[in-house]
Amino acid sequence: MTPQTSSAPHQTSRYVRVLSIAGSDSGGGAGIQADLKTFSALGCYGMTAITAITVQNTLGVTGIHSIPVDILRGQIDAVVEDIGVDAVKIGMLATPEVVRTVADALRRHGLQQVVLDPVMVATSGDRLIAEDTKDVLVRELFPLATVVTPNLDEASLLIGRTIDGIDALEAAASDLLALGAPAVVVKGGHLPGDWVVDLLAAQDGLRRTLESPRIATHNGHGTGCTLSSAIASHLALGLPLADAVAHARSYILEAIRAGAAVRTGHGHGPLNHGHAPVAQIIRRS
Repeated sequence: MTPQTSSAPHQTSRYVRVLSIAGSDSGGGAGIQADLKTFSALGCYGMTAITAITVQNTLGVTGIHSIPVDILRGQIDAVVEDIGVDAVKIGMLATPEVVRTVADALRRHGLQQVVLDPVMVATSGDRLIAEDTKDVLVRELFPLATVVTPNLDEASLLIGRTIDGIDALEAAASDLLALGAPAVVVKGGHLPGDWVVDLLAAQDGLRRTLESPRIATHNGHGTGCTLSSAIASHLALGLPLADAVAHARSYILEAIRAGAAVRTGHGHGPLNHGHAPVAQIIRRS
C-alpha cells in the first residue's frame, strides 16, 4: 500500500514576539524588567536589547551606564535575525548616538508596530536623557513609530510648554502630531483631580478620550513603561491601535489596583504586573 501524503503546507508553531529596547532598572519596577513582566502577563514572548544600566530603586536613580552602541546594535540584530519580532517597545534612549542606532535598526529590519515611550524623567523626578537627545529623538524616531506615549512632563519637554489641565491635552496632542508622530497617547495622570484622563490622537483624525477614577496608591513606579509595553503586546496580538490602547489601559489600571497597598522598598513601589496572567499564546503559521 502506498503511504498517503498530504499536499497541505507544513504548519509551524510560534510565540507572539515583542522586543523591548530600553534601559534596565535594578529595582525591577520599570524599564526592561517591567516590560518583560508585562509581555509575559499578557501571553507574549519577551526579548530585550538593553540600552543602559541604571543604578535604581524605589527611591530614585543614582547612576546610569550607557551600553556601547555596537553591543546595542548586536542585541537587536541577534534577536530579529533569529527569532523575529511582531512588535517593538522603545523606552530609555539616553544619547543621540543611541537614538540613531535604534532608528537605523528599525529601518534596516523593517520593523513595524513600534511603540515609542520617550522616557525622559523618572517617577522620582530624575532626568534620564542628555539635553541634546530630544531633537534627535523627534527627528529620527517619531516618523518610525506607530504611537508615541509621553507623560505630561515628557510631553511638555517635547512641545516646549507646560500642560496645565485636561483642556490642554488636545492642543498638546496636536503639537506632538505636528512633530511627526503618526499617533500619540498623552497621559494625564500627573494632573490633579479624582479622575485620570488620557488622550489618544492620530494623524487620521482619530481622537479618543480615556477616563477612569484615580486609584489611591504610593506605588506608581513603572506605570509609563508598563502601559507602553502593554500597548506593544496587544498590537503584536493583532489588535488595532485604539483597541490596543484601551486594553493596555485596562491592564495597567488593574495592575495598579492589585498592588496599591503592597509595600516594596521605601519609595515609589511597583505595580502588580502578575495580577491576572495569561497563558503564553501560541500561533500557527
